[in-house]
Amino acid sequence: MRIVFFGSSKEAADALDGLIIVGHSVVAAYTQPDRKAGRGLNRRSTPVKQLAEITGIPVFTPKSLKEEKNRLTEFGADVFVVMAYGRILPLEVLQIPPIGVVNVHPSLLPNYRGPSPVVASILDGLTETGVSIMLLDTGMDTGPILAQSKPIQLTGKEKTAELQSSLFKIGSEMLPQVLEGLADGSIFPQAQDESLATVTGLLKRSDGAIDWSDSAVKIERMIRAYDPWPGTFTNWNGNTLKIIAAAIFDTNSLFPGEVLVEGGLMIVGCGSGSIQINSVQLEGRQKVSATDFINGASGLNGSILRAIKI
Repeated sequence: MRIVFFGSSKEAADALDGLIIVGHSVVAAYTQPDRKAGRGLNRRSTPVKQLAEITGIPVFTPKSLKEEKNRLTEFGADVFVVMAYGRILPLEVLQIPPIGVVNVHPSLLPNYRGPSPVVASILDGLTETGVSIMLLDTGMDTGPILAQSKPIQLTGKEKTAELQSSLFKIGSEMLPQVLEGLADGSIFPQAQDESLATVTGLLKRSDGAIDWSDSAVKIERMIRAYDPWPGTFTNWNGNTLKIIAAAIFDTNSLFPGEVLVEGGLMIVGCGSGSIQINSVQLEGRQKVSATDFINGASGLNGSILRAIKI
């Protein structure tokens, strides 16, 4: 089967590698342009581009796919495969491959369509999630489903980056069999049940601003869900304080945002319950443990953490 692959992340590169290993003919790869990163702001290629260059696959990094229709048609691909690409494929691209455009989505569709399914699943406190492989259409993850993983149990301690990586790994392992089923006609696309559909939205930096009148459960989930971006942050002593890690703490004796330093612990009151802060980053500083922050933060005990308006 001739494939054009669209992806950018490390997990997408692993999926591409898996397709190559099982013998699919990947005729081209599309990925995000090189970007400046790190302290030296050196330009870095995506993991997909790095793998494509190593394996001799032609790789393209357009800022838009609108001008790529002719080139994509000339590849003569049977199917396009999309995984963590970071761009929406326009209609004229979706219509090119005869089999269609296969996409790996980290939720059990039709639940959690859209750009932030993993974040939303953590915020909502799901006890299980999974992966869907589907055919793209013009809607937001509304296309027919080709395969789904078994439900994956969640511990309630996952952060977005690690959970997303785990789900895409499962999706990569499913892909070869799904493509084989499409090729031999043993897999039949199944329409999604629109009555069960839920949709996630794009993340904004302001989503990470903590409102201490919210419950401890909600705030603890935010801290895990918004790691690494946009992060969760508050105002302490006129400075932005990023909360890196925390856990629910069993006390209701503190006002929302009130800090208690006791026994080497940093506890903050919430609208209901409290949380124990385990790691923080003060603006302009490195990440530190709560213990180190306590030792260096004069006047922390009894102070009030306040919401940041963005």
